[in-house]
Amino acid sequence: MRSVLLAILLLAPLAAPEPEPPADLLLTGGRVWTADPSRPFVQAVAVRNGRVVFVGDDADTAGLKGPKTQSIALRGRLVTPGFEDAHLHLMSGARNLERVDLSEETTLAGLQERIRRFARANPDSPWVVGRGWVYGSFPGGLPTREQLDAIVPDRPAYMDCYDGHTGWANSRALALAGITKETKDPRNGTIVRDPETGEATGALKEAAGSLVEDLIPEPTAERHYSLLLQALALLNRTGITAVQDAGWTPDEVARFLPLLERARSEGKLTVRTRLTVNFSPDDPAPGLAEAVRLRDRARDGLIAFGGAKGYVDGVIESHTAAMLAPWSDDPALGKRTPRWDQAALERAVATADEAGLQVWLHAIGDRGIRMALDAFAAAAKRNGPRDRRHRVEHVESIDSADVPRFAALGAVASMQPLHASPDENLESIWARNVGPERAGRGFAWRLIEKAGGRLAFGSDWPVVTPDVFRGLYCAVARRTRDGKPAGGWQPRLAVTAENALRHYTIDAAWAGFGERERGSITVGKRADLVVLSRDILAAPPEEILKTRVLLTLLEGKPVWRDPSFE
Repeated sequence: MRSVLLAILLLAPLAAPEPEPPADLLLTGGRVWTADPSRPFVQAVAVRNGRVVFVGDDADTAGLKGPKTQSIALRGRLVTPGFEDAHLHLMSGARNLERVDLSEETTLAGLQERIRRFARANPDSPWVVGRGWVYGSFPGGLPTREQLDAIVPDRPAYMDCYDGHTGWANSRALALAGITKETKDPRNGTIVRDPETGEATGALKEAAGSLVEDLIPEPTAERHYSLLLQALALLNRTGITAVQDAGWTPDEVARFLPLLERARSEGKLTVRTRLTVNFSPDDPAPGLAEAVRLRDRARDGLIAFGGAKGYVDGVIESHTAAMLAPWSDDPALGKRTPRWDQAALERAVATADEAGLQVWLHAIGDRGIRMALDAFAAAAKRNGPRDRRHRVEHVESIDSADVPRFAALGAVASMQPLHASPDENLESIWARNVGPERAGRGFAWRLIEKAGGRLAFGSDWPVVTPDVFRGLYCAVARRTRDGKPAGGWQPRLAVTAENALRHYTIDAAWAGFGERERGSITVGKRADLVVLSRDILAAPPEEILKTRVLLTLLEGKPVWRDPSFE
């Protein structure tokens, strides 16, 4: 009997395999850049249940189309993974949507006119608040209270610098804060004073800005939620589907996390958000403890924690970055003192590392960058091998000896291309302060790439616009939007268009431990995709600035669609 049954089984036809279910969405006829080196370009992508189920040629998609499949004919357009901004400040950017935007003004007269118009349009606002000015707009590189008094004399006014490290207050704001010539500088802050009278000039560096900022009324939770939704829509329009937020205080966690969770529960969180918690040199323990507490709270693909951020130094424009040699424009200023003692920084980083946290360190000057890398090396020596991906944020002026250390330590160089836009601010303030030798290594993207280091690109919004195309253009051309200088500023440090795109996609995802889920168009990953109006990989750099996002998909569902795209 057993022999008969066996013969019947052997002679029976093999059962046909179950047909693959049809796709929910099919994109065909395009030039799809996958960010996968094994197959960088394909024609078609299929999506089912929010994930990529096929990448390949149009001819192989016939079996994936069913009666309910939505099909999009790309007509040769470029498709890329959704962009990821590896360093921004989401809620700060949202809040600034209702403040005066100074980011596109480069002259004092232009700044004053924009502030004047905003003040007139908002007569009932108790404060006039804005941000975005650059140092090069002011004679001597810093603003004065008289310049702001001239246009807002009737109420307090405060304008944050584009980099967030210097504030500009009028006389009313200084008086409300109780700032007089007797007021002492706060720790890690400087009240800029008139050298003859000792009176505050209106410029407040670093922590001194908090003396005024802490007095500015915050929006209500409901208003902040509305601004958050506006911010998400703005990011989707530029093709951004994921962001990494560069540091919340524990108080901000309490205020803002419920807003993100509300957006998620209402189906309105259209950008994946990875959050970090700040820790302070005064007492790093509370910030690190909060980061550990939150790490396992939200890992659903839309909200995640896992990082802790500290500030090693300030910025070059205001002479608050930590340098290895004195400032070129004023050697009497010395090298400036970093915010941390090296031993204390190493202890804090090692503690965070031992807890399994990813550490972000803001470090802009060459000494600050070295301190950060030294702290990462000390943590690895103390705690043993693991996949750390610790990060140095900004990396503006690096010493040659430290360039190869990113690859050696497996550390991320988290950089923002538009910070290197060669405008008046960069040329007359930044480059002047560091001098030509150090400027020759300014924003050294290509040097870090060649040494095997991993770059992750972002915007630092609201420091600069989150517009990815502006960032891509600057990364490739190192020129301003009007094409200056003609050959680019330090052009040997520019990167290729494809590498720049990698730093905004798969490399940014890797920097946030997200490369298994996003960052490339490969089978199994989440279908976060963008369709572009131009092929930025096959056109001159100037074409990047003319490019629009036609369609942004989050898990295969549209979160932005250009009205012209059919």
